[in-house]
Parts: sequence; C-alpha cells; structure tokens
Amino acid sequence: MQNEIFKSAFSVDCVLFGFDEGELKILLIKRGQPPMKGSLALPGELVFPEEDLDDAAHRVLEQLTGLTDIYMEQVYTFGKVDRHPDGRVITIAYYALVNTKDHPVKEMPGVEEIRWAPLKDALKTKLGFDHNDILEACAEKLKRRVRTAPIGFELLPEKFTLSELQTLYELILDKELDKRNFRKKILGMGVLNVLNEKQKGVAHRPANLYSFDIERYKRLVIDGSGFEL
Repeated sequence: MQNEIFKSAFSVDCVLFGFDEGELKILLIKRGQPPMKGSLALPGELVFPEEDLDDAAHRVLEQLTGLTDIYMEQVYTFGKVDRHPDGRVITIAYYALVNTKDHPVKEMPGVEEIRWAPLKDALKTKLGFDHNDILEACAEKLKRRVRTAPIGFELLPEKFTLSELQTLYELILDKELDKRNFRKKILGMGVLNVLNEKQKGVAHRPANLYSFDIERYKRLVIDGSGFEL
C-alpha cells in the first residue's frame, strides 16, 4: 500500500493573464505531444523531484516569457483520480499577470502553438484535462483579489489613462463601473501619479497619462490603509 501511495506525480498549471487591445486575455497552448496531443490547454509542467512547487511554476512562466519577476499566486489544488490519462497526477494551479506589449511570449518545448485568447472566449472553449475548471477558479480568484490589492497595474504599461484602467477593471470584475465614482475612488487613494504627458496618435482628445506609485501604496499599508474598490 505504501508503494502505491508514492506513485503519484505532481504538476503545475498556469493561467497567464494579459491585457491587450481593450481585452482581458489568457495564454493557451496547443499540445504538441501526448497525452491529448493537438488539444488546447493551459501551460504547465510536471514538478521535478528536487523542485519546490513555486519554483516549478516560475520555471514554466520563465520558459514562456523569459521573465523571473512575474506577479504570481497559487490558487487551488486539483486532485481528481482520473484527471490525467497517464496516471495519478495532482496539479497545483497558479495565475500570473503580465504586460503583453512589453513582454511577448516565447516558444515552449513540446508545444505546437501558443496564442493569446480573450478570456470570455476561452471560458467557452473545451480545454484538455480539467483545465476549464482551473481557468474558472483562477478567473474567480483574480476577480476577488483586484478589489483589495493593486495587482491590476501589473497588466498595464508603465503609463496609462484612467479609461484604460477602468476598462481593465470592468473586464476583470465582469461588470460596468460608474465612470465618475471609479475615478473619484481611485484618485482619492493617492496611489496614482499624474504625469505631464498625454496620449499620442489618437483620433479623439488626448487624455492625461498616469503611473502607479508603488511607494505611496506601501506607505498606505504601513499606516493601516490600503487598496479597495
């Protein structure tokens, strides 16, 4: 019995969120090798025997993006007995946030294709293994976290407009936000720097650009305040 217990394997699966062209997107891969060759899935890998779980997730994300400092959170453990066709594989789900414009994804071993897909479409797409369940769990976790932590700024370029910021939060929260109330609340926190710059190359009246003040946010946390939408 003890020998059977130690035959289980562990893996990590990652939902990589990006914000591009006014849409919240996730990264999907087309598997280039068995099991489920040719199916769409989330990027993931088996955990090496000598590797910690977080290190394995960072390894997968570094393979995709070349980055080692991506914002990442562990979400949930998925362990149904029959979730993997090759045997008992318990997977730990993570989500991560990346600025798609500044950090394009790279090729990954054993993958036929890598694509950014709108989250709303991906949620309706049949994915391999139990990745639909993983995607839904990570999307719900992100929706809860953006209300109490300024992690949404990880998806934006260094300089952004308030309209871009509101669009992002509406997509993550899956609801429309009142423009006046949103701006009053976000500006009232004091975590944004208004820059002496405006949008360029737009047909409409150029909007002011802003940046996120991480040091101001840290001081708010120390003072017992924080970020809340």
